[in-house]
Amino acid sequence: MLLTTKFLRPTTDARAVRRDRLSTRLAPGGSKRLNLVIAPAGYGKTTLVSQWCAQSSLHDAWLSLDEHDDDPRRFWQYVLGAFEHAGLPDMPACRKQLTRQDGSDLTPVMTALLNTLERDGGHWCLVLDDYHFVGNADIHRQLAWFLDYLPPGVLITLVSRTEPPLPLARWRVRRWVEDIHPGLLAFSEGECRQFFRDTMGRDISEADASALWRKTEGWVAAMQLSALSGGDRISGDSAAVANIDERQISDYVLTEVLQQQPSRLADFLLQTACCPRLTASLCDTLRGRDDSQEILEELLRQNLFLIPLDTRNEWFRYHDLFRDALVQRLRHTDPARAESLWRQTVTWLLEHGHVQDAIAQIVRQQDWPWLARVLAEHGNNLIHAGFHLPVLDWLEALPAHLVNDSPRLQMVRIWGLFFANRVDSIEPRLVALEDLLDRRVADSHPDAEGALGLHSELALIRSYLARTRNDDKRVSDLTRQVLEEIDHTQIPLKSVTYYGLGLDYYGRGELRKAEEVLRSAVHYGQVERKPSTALSSGGLLAWIQYNRGDTDLALDTCTQVRRWVDQHYSDPSQPRLISCWQNSTLTEIYRERNEPTLAHNHLAPLLEHVTRGTEPGQHVIIQYVRGHLAFSEGRLQEATEALEDALLTGRRRRDHIVFEPPASAALLARCLLAIGMPEKAAACLDDVHDDELTNPLNREQHRISRARVCNALQQPERALDLLAELEASAGRAGHNRHLVQALLVMAEALDLMNRPAEAQNKLEQAIAMARESGFARLLAEESPRVRTLLCDLPALRAPGRWNRDVLAMLRDQEHRARQPQETVPAREAGPSPVPEEALPEPLSQREQEVLALIHQGLANKDIARAMAVAPATVKAHIRNLYGKLGVGRRTEALARARALGLL
Repeated sequence: MLLTTKFLRPTTDARAVRRDRLSTRLAPGGSKRLNLVIAPAGYGKTTLVSQWCAQSSLHDAWLSLDEHDDDPRRFWQYVLGAFEHAGLPDMPACRKQLTRQDGSDLTPVMTALLNTLERDGGHWCLVLDDYHFVGNADIHRQLAWFLDYLPPGVLITLVSRTEPPLPLARWRVRRWVEDIHPGLLAFSEGECRQFFRDTMGRDISEADASALWRKTEGWVAAMQLSALSGGDRISGDSAAVANIDERQISDYVLTEVLQQQPSRLADFLLQTACCPRLTASLCDTLRGRDDSQEILEELLRQNLFLIPLDTRNEWFRYHDLFRDALVQRLRHTDPARAESLWRQTVTWLLEHGHVQDAIAQIVRQQDWPWLARVLAEHGNNLIHAGFHLPVLDWLEALPAHLVNDSPRLQMVRIWGLFFANRVDSIEPRLVALEDLLDRRVADSHPDAEGALGLHSELALIRSYLARTRNDDKRVSDLTRQVLEEIDHTQIPLKSVTYYGLGLDYYGRGELRKAEEVLRSAVHYGQVERKPSTALSSGGLLAWIQYNRGDTDLALDTCTQVRRWVDQHYSDPSQPRLISCWQNSTLTEIYRERNEPTLAHNHLAPLLEHVTRGTEPGQHVIIQYVRGHLAFSEGRLQEATEALEDALLTGRRRRDHIVFEPPASAALLARCLLAIGMPEKAAACLDDVHDDELTNPLNREQHRISRARVCNALQQPERALDLLAELEASAGRAGHNRHLVQALLVMAEALDLMNRPAEAQNKLEQAIAMARESGFARLLAEESPRVRTLLCDLPALRAPGRWNRDVLAMLRDQEHRARQPQETVPAREAGPSPVPEEALPEPLSQREQEVLALIHQGLANKDIARAMAVAPATVKAHIRNLYGKLGVGRRTEALARARALGLL
């Protein structure tokens, strides 16, 4: 049973100050989807939103959250209840959907609510008050998904003491968010006068009101404290209040607060004032007591300038104005104690892993020798965690002699420059550091042993620099040296080293060795807590597995690494950590499985990297994968442009790519064949010589593409000669993907030579291997002749889902091939809009997507998976689709859609 009082919007006090300037900002408009009202306790957040709702024409559904709502099922149960209490129709069906749902996936419930809101068509606002009680990451992710798909006319207003971990940066770029922050919530001088006069009933002069406004900086809680504690001193002509300076203001507030507190609370406030953030363990250390958690919760209950930073009452901070005043008082009364407490605080932060907080305090105090020691100890770990740019800034802030006299700090700076891609400035710094190390060893410097320990790091950084110059022998020698000395180094280097070694083996075509060391790279990336290295290593490992033909194994590799990263490094407020290798592999896997929606979902973030600019190796991979997906979907012009760009970048920037780029020329030749330009395809392949290719996967792709061109030029004998050796070598190496393709092309050559029995035998071998390996799309990507042979193949007409799906795909490809190339729509904008005059009511974008997936022969549950929605939602879309088309079943829908030119 739901507590209905949680759905009641707080009534507005007639004496409360009206905030018209803020109510206007909360009103709906443009593309806005979210009002974000964030401020500490006592800023009047709930009062503001309640006032706005009372005067707004929107239907408002109000939900006051508490600590018991930090559970996804309970949270959405109350959201549904809020809408039902506010009068949204059809809510029993949504509640029924929630009761039927098992497990943690509540997408069907959210989908049902979104569909209900869309059908209602009204203007709604959902207010989630006290959202800071929500700490469950699943709720944040679910709410983010819900907001992404809000129908027009629906607005969400979040009221919270802390900014929630949602993808706010992305939403702000899209102009979906209206931010009401403490600076806006702070009362203006006029509102301050009105507050004292109307709300607090104090007859205060304008001069006094102005002085108090400046003192409190518009913080209504502080103003209220002044009004409650001031008695008669605030009324009349209190000229002293108007004339006090900043220090007197701080003394005034502290006196009013501290004098009213028991001594144990007053002492606690002063002892912990130096803490940028507070937690019980830190406060206990500073005080030498064990009751800090109890006191923190007591201060929180009193709203005593304490702001919680989480929903578990573990971390807090003081209001900045209040904290500064406390620190000023402590330094004035007992400077030695203030210094001691500050140093204890920084030491505790360092010992408990809050290195960045500690460094911020050290920088503020400009204690440069201490900063140098901290960066020497923690700098490399910060860099490998992604904070290379702040580390470089901190090193720049240090006096030059502290860096120049420290080999460790110089090495930290070199790593920072490397991760910042400032490679050109590294070499002279390496030379200078090596000279310094040699001198220290020769002079028996006290730190000579530490200097020797840096040689492994120098070898590792030089191995990466050697890769950019294609100096393979130097790379191998240096990497071997690192592996021999790695257990004696001061920082964890194994994951980075093994990843680099994996790149080396991959570039030389030693795929088995590459897989072995990349597994080690993933393992050590997790042990050393380096998510980026684990993702990249796992992504390259999966890329090799997929291109070799182990699609299921590749997907399993990606899934396991992704799960580990999301478990340990998931932050919904930040962009999701991705890897070019892994997202590219997943795009290829889902393209091959004929799941285009999932393929595009993994490609999309990579395209953002291409737009903003990325290193050349990643640029080539992304454009290759992009071109392959466009080729599979029949967008040949887009595919050709992407692959030409990949090929050109790979040639121009070859010296800057530390691995052999994918075989863009081989895939480009296939696009040219599909367009009907075999001579140009042959010329494209002639530009690449086999001896330039060290990776066997790339060599095989080129050889197969050459055979396709031979078939297109009516040279089947030449095609068979090219593939005879490859068939045996690919089989021995277990390169099943290329073996299936070779068998298909050989079947075409045999058919051209009028040897149908042999052709059928090759096709049957290819089908058997493709079925076992889970291949699908590659069968439909071959030439029209091969597709025709496959459609007539008895083995493919046997019962079975895989056979049925492949046949549907082949027929769809044939239909698409008959369409003029210029009519193939671009993927960027999604399905083409349906002319309104063609139907009584135009199809929505989602209905067009469903129609396209029906056309591909997908069952309802497969459509649901492709669209990432519940099967019930798919059924609703199909029902609406049938109604608009005036049909009763799938075959009629497809026929009607073709007649209208929708397919």
